[in-house]
Parts: sequence; structure tokens; C-alpha cells
Amino acid sequence: MADVVLAGVGGQGNVLSARILAEAALLMGYDVKTSEVHGMAQRGGSVVCMVRWGKKVHSPLIEVAKADFFLVFELLEGLRFLRYLGGEGTAIVNDYRLDPLPVLRGDATYPEGALQAIRSYASRIVELDARNMAASAGNSRAAGSCLLGVLSAFLEFPASVWEESIRKSVPPKAVEVNMKAFALGSKYGGDRS
Repeated sequence: MADVVLAGVGGQGNVLSARILAEAALLMGYDVKTSEVHGMAQRGGSVVCMVRWGKKVHSPLIEVAKADFFLVFELLEGLRFLRYLGGEGTAIVNDYRLDPLPVLRGDATYPEGALQAIRSYASRIVELDARNMAASAGNSRAAGSCLLGVLSAFLEFPASVWEESIRKSVPPKAVEVNMKAFALGSKYGGDRS
């Protein structure tokens, strides 16, 4: 059984990344369950996805402190859902901050130390600038594929499964850039796993 939580904000591609991950697990022959929780129904609202796979999965929901992997698309959302990461879990963190509306209006301040809190909590952490990595692959919006590439270094799914999953999950015009972003993330993760 494997449990993965993906946390970010609307428009970052975490739902697509969860779909790619779930498809890869299905292609490996696992029973797969997923869930999505959307905050504000617009870009910038909180979005958390859960992907579980194994021989038989009974629920799509991951219990607090049970996730094997935690993919953080945005630091504040990483802090918000950090409690799901298990004691031996790995956090894969996009070092990216997106100020929410209350911060932009001046009604609140962005919590300082979000990355440090994640570092303190996680037993293993891989940090990267997924947006810049994806930009070097051709489009910063493929940052989720960079994060999945890092995750792939910790899983035993062959490259062919990831490629098929990406091809099935992303629009045809975005396949090439997502494959490149995934490869960059995979190399980065392989150097750190």
C-alpha cells in the first residue's frame, strides 16, 4: 500500500498530477483510489489530492500522519496539510510561495518559516524549484511533472509506465514538455534518493 498527498492551489496542476500518478499505479496493476478537496472554486484556492494504491484499497482518504509521500506545490498549502505526512514519509517540496488574497489585500501576512516547518517535520525532504525546472523544459506550468519525476525516483514504476500515464493524462500538445519536465525531476530525484 502506498499513500501520497498532493497539496497546492488551484491552477498549479496538482489535480492533473494526481491523475497521472493514479494512472501510473493502475498501469502497474494496483487497485487505486483518489480524492480531491477544493477550497475556493477558483484559481488560487486550496486544493489537496490523495492517491492510494495497493493490492486492495478500501478508502480514498489518507489518515493523518499516514502518507508515505507528500508533494508540496505551494509552501503555505504544504504547511496546511503537513499533518498528513507519516513519520517515515518523504516530502517533495516545490520552494514556491503564492500569496493568498488576504495577504495581497494586506489583511494578513504570509507565515514566515513555512519551508523550515516542513523541513523540521519531514524525516526526508527533497526541495526543488519546480517552476524554474519546468520552465527549462519549456513551460513553467509543467512543475507538477517535475515533482512527479522526483517521486518516481522513490517508486519502482518503470519509465515506460510513467510515459504512458503522461500520454494518457495530459493534452496532446502538452505531452512533450511534460515528458521533459518529468525527466528533469526524475534525474534530480535520482541524485537525492
